[in-house]
Amino acid sequence: MPSGQLEALVRSAASSNNVDAKLLFSVIDAESHGDPAAVSRVGAQGLMQLMPGTSAMYRVTNPFDPYQNVDAGSRYLHDLLRRYKGNVRLAVAAYNAGPGAVDAAHGIPPFAETRAYVDRVVAGLK
Repeated sequence: MPSGQLEALVRSAASSNNVDAKLLFSVIDAESHGDPAAVSRVGAQGLMQLMPGTSAMYRVTNPFDPYQNVDAGSRYLHDLLRRYKGNVRLAVAAYNAGPGAVDAAHGIPPFAETRAYVDRVVAGLK
């Protein structure tokens, strides 16, 4: 996807869903490196690596459509930020490991992958 097109898409989704565009760019970079056709080993799909359940929850019909994917991913991040009272580290941890894991751990879960993910995404905000 051309960088200008991705930038316009992210900025639009950020504005529509009240999420920092830098956070969206950082999550996309950490998740798919900007590849709208990316599929993870656990089945996450598209630019923001939406799991099928998350896609269904946000009514995504094609997770590989960059517009649907980024819109749903940004709405999900918005909801997580609200759930965790604006705590970006907890919201990002929940994006990676799921809110159940964050709630059970009463913070960032003790998974090496999640801890590294949170550090990578937060570093991208600077």
